[in-house]
Amino acid sequence: MQIAKVRGTIVSTQKDPSLQGTKFLFLQMIDDQGQLQPNYEVAADVVGAGVDEWVLVSRGSAARQFQGGEHRPLDALVVGIIDTVSVDNSLLYSKKDSYR
Repeated sequence: MQIAKVRGTIVSTQKDPSLQGTKFLFLQMIDDQGQLQPNYEVAADVVGAGVDEWVLVSRGSAARQFQGGEHRPLDALVVGIIDTVSVDNSLLYSKKDSYR
């Protein structure tokens, strides 16, 4: 898994039938220092994440087989909304503090 920040949403009215009703998010990756990286990704969202939240992104077969083994054409899936991140006993991110 990787950590990313939700930068926006993607709307797609024409898509594979297995993706009907799926929300897509535009994500920017975050490094181990909490810095935004220059790489972006589109991921399906199953947890209801919103813009500016930090999320956990799963990739590959774990993303495609989500929800009872159903195979969908996905490369990335948002599987969690992050509350806090601590690195080396130091708080790197707190959702509570990011909304001040």
